[in-house]
Amino acid sequence: MASFLRGKQAGIQNDLSGGILPGSFAPDEQSRYGINSQVSCIAYEPVQSLLAVGTNESKFGPGKIYVFGQSRVHKFFTPSRPTSFRQLHFVANRLVSLDARNDVAIWDLDTAKQLAHYTYPGTSCLATDPMLDWALIGLHNGDIFAYDLDRERPSPFRIPHFWQERDPRARDVALIGMQLHPKDIGRLLIAYNYGAVIYSFKQNLPVKFFEYQLAPGAPGGNSEGLGSPRKPRLTHAVWHPSGTFILTAHEDGSLVFWDAKDGRLITARSIYATKVNEPSARPSEPTPVAPITKISWCCKENPDDTALLIAGGQALDDPEQGMTFIELGPTPIYATSSWEILAAHFGGKRRLTLQTPPGAKVLNYCLIPRTSPHFAGAQDPIAVLTMLTSGELITLSFPSGFPISPTDMLHPSLSFVHPFVQKVAVATVARGRWLGMVEKRNQGDIILKGGAEAAKRRRRYEARNIIQVAHADSTIRMWDVGHADEIENPTQLQVDIARAVNRYQDVEITAMDMAETTGEFAAGTIAGEVVIYRWGGNKYFGRDEPKPMDPNPGGISDISSRAEPTLKEGLQPFVLYEMMQGPIIVVSVSDVGFVAVGSQNGFISIIDLRGPAVILQMSTAELTKHEKKSLFKGHSSSSGSKEWPVVIEFGVMTLEGDNYSSIACFVGTNLGHVATFKLLPSGQGYSAKLAGVVNLSDKIIAICPINADTGHAAAATGPVVASLREGQQVNGTLVVVTQTEARIFKPATAKGASKSFDSALCDAASVTELELFPGFALVAVFNDRSARAYSLPGLKELGRKTLPMLDASRTTSAIVARTGDVFGWTGPSELVILPVWGTGKGLENSLDTIINPELVSPPRPTISNLQWISGTQYVSPTDLDLLIGGADRPPSRRMLAAAAEEQRSARAAGAGGGAAAGGSQEGWGEYLTRQLNERTEKLNLMGDSMDNLQASSQGWADDVGKFVKQQKRGLLLGGIKKSLF
Repeated sequence: MASFLRGKQAGIQNDLSGGILPGSFAPDEQSRYGINSQVSCIAYEPVQSLLAVGTNESKFGPGKIYVFGQSRVHKFFTPSRPTSFRQLHFVANRLVSLDARNDVAIWDLDTAKQLAHYTYPGTSCLATDPMLDWALIGLHNGDIFAYDLDRERPSPFRIPHFWQERDPRARDVALIGMQLHPKDIGRLLIAYNYGAVIYSFKQNLPVKFFEYQLAPGAPGGNSEGLGSPRKPRLTHAVWHPSGTFILTAHEDGSLVFWDAKDGRLITARSIYATKVNEPSARPSEPTPVAPITKISWCCKENPDDTALLIAGGQALDDPEQGMTFIELGPTPIYATSSWEILAAHFGGKRRLTLQTPPGAKVLNYCLIPRTSPHFAGAQDPIAVLTMLTSGELITLSFPSGFPISPTDMLHPSLSFVHPFVQKVAVATVARGRWLGMVEKRNQGDIILKGGAEAAKRRRRYEARNIIQVAHADSTIRMWDVGHADEIENPTQLQVDIARAVNRYQDVEITAMDMAETTGEFAAGTIAGEVVIYRWGGNKYFGRDEPKPMDPNPGGISDISSRAEPTLKEGLQPFVLYEMMQGPIIVVSVSDVGFVAVGSQNGFISIIDLRGPAVILQMSTAELTKHEKKSLFKGHSSSSGSKEWPVVIEFGVMTLEGDNYSSIACFVGTNLGHVATFKLLPSGQGYSAKLAGVVNLSDKIIAICPINADTGHAAAATGPVVASLREGQQVNGTLVVVTQTEARIFKPATAKGASKSFDSALCDAASVTELELFPGFALVAVFNDRSARAYSLPGLKELGRKTLPMLDASRTTSAIVARTGDVFGWTGPSELVILPVWGTGKGLENSLDTIINPELVSPPRPTISNLQWISGTQYVSPTDLDLLIGGADRPPSRRMLAAAAEEQRSARAAGAGGGAAAGGSQEGWGEYLTRQLNERTEKLNLMGDSMDNLQASSQGWADDVGKFVKQQKRGLLLGGIKKSLF
């Protein structure tokens, strides 16, 4: 009976919810965008062109791994128990992770399943190689173990604590890092906090030790403790791309270059000065420096043309904070260069600072190489993805350091921390309009190209939910979030509000809206400005020539010259409205050329874009003059309270007392007023006047103009407005939701019908439509993390479901779209999309294909002929596989393929006769064992040959010496005979 009476009171004769079946209200967890917690580690795979991101465990959930490919390709990986991830490595089309619980785990990239895991106590670091089936695990106590990635089990192979064996009296010696030789995989560089060691797998012993010592008077990296000898603790150790040199970084900021062959120190420098290991007559003042968090020895396509990229090591008072790039240039030829030449080379050619946002330090970074996975992922990088202490990511070009926008470069989820999100809005845009909104923008190489999206069902809705995400750097990105269906236009749009307002400081975006059929877009700022964009071409394309203009408070200015010079076609800045009445709280863009704006100081403006001109500006204080006295006690507004607009909507309907339909603008305030403004033609434009005010109980949450006969939105669209000239009318009504009640009434002043909510407060609401089962219902989200549906017009509860995944502290930021999708925050940087008219399914992983099996890693670089001739004992990946695994371990298919490739290469070079003789008769063990023995024999024969050559050369030199002596003696005797006779 109550529902029946509400329908009569609301003036709606039809049951708009009659087609909704029982049980239809069952929210699905369709998808999530963003990152669930703070980013802890990142890794890039250049062959497959994939990016992996690991996160920390937090109150919002366990750490996760995300793998992203091109466009919307992605997978997420959830551990079996809560943990934080510390390191990620791509190996053999699988992912290897090390977490805070010391678990080493292997993940299948296509199924997102954990294949195996093993726990090593006190794990400090993990080292892998793209061509190796082994992971080396370093423990804090100095031991190193090998984990068999192919057999998915630990191996008995162990490398002991060499530094403790060298110096048993040393205390608290910890292993902090490892790196395999870039060309000779048989050598491992081990970094302890006391020094570095080169370990030979073939000889099974350390071959060189490196310990950095400063004599009294030597400044070191920070000029502290000059009066005494020091041994600064080591923090990092890396190979030169050719393996000829070693670089160690120390806690005082010293960068020390070593000869890897004989272990001698070549030179030491800091970021700012050279030869810091030598005593100075004029030492500088002590300078505290930031700890070095990461260092990479990069190279171009030619591995001898190198540079250093350093995170940290800068003076704390340096005004330019960021990463440091030191270009070294082509490496001098080792065999013909003196120590002075090498020391001068490591002094560097130039130094650049890749600047990062102020107040944030670089915690970690990941280089994006063009094609090669070798040289520690540092060959020919095109960009660097930087992780800041704030938890944000920033992408910079390499080596210039210019910021790279993630728009259409990275998956939209990564943009939620690139940088952080300040505001989110959702607009339901017509499919035809959205399909035509594809930007034409000059961009560099796409960073992520891997993977393939799974086929999805054909589009489900004509209307597309376009999310608008405002970031801390004043950019706004927009894209189609989809309905778990095929996304026909997956590209992203971007606008730069800071450029539009010509101010790059203190630009915070507070309100956004997009028109459903025209695609016009407006954004408001905390300073009281509104920027309006229109789709079109850029007449200033390729030119950065913004026209100077004076401030225009209260006026509208043409800002088309502030278009981005790289954007040929897209959303272009149209006009700037400087309202300047406090922060913009709400903005609404109609499809018929009107924009309405509400500010925190309590002002309302309506702009006619046909001028453009401001056709209305008034204060909310004037609303009370027209307020109709309520028949219910306690519904009057609070006297003396500050009031401002919070919701604005446009619609077309016949207002109460009129016999024609008109364009109306409905404004809801924080104190519960709903004002109706009538927009009527006036001369060459339009005028706006207040038609009436209704006072409800409290803050307005949603205003939904609907057609009382059909339930569809009574939207102000072009065709509907054009039909008004022919006298057509829209029998419309308003569904208004406040924090404590829902009310249906005919504007501008009718009472209508209402329903009060229980103890929970409503945070978001909208009238939604079901396409599969025609019907309309009011859907609302409450602060107890519940979602509820109410019938129209009876306001009978159709269903109630708890949404436990929502962050209880951010339910006020939830959004209910007209399609029935709830957008809510699950954490600081992750948004969940919940279609309420579903089946109650939980979140499912994507079915995207991540790995392309046809893409194969290029062969690992090898040592040069000169190094071979000089006696370097090269060990190939197949040799190392045998050395670590032993003869009893069957080789993997990768190792068999690698061995066959080595055999073919040797045969092609004329050195494979012996190997070919064995043919297919010998097994894998015999072949690999013989191969290793042959390598050893060749090395020994070469050594004997070199010894014989030396002996022969010495004999020849002795013979020449004897001959010269005989000639001298004969010459002397001949002269004496001549003088005597």
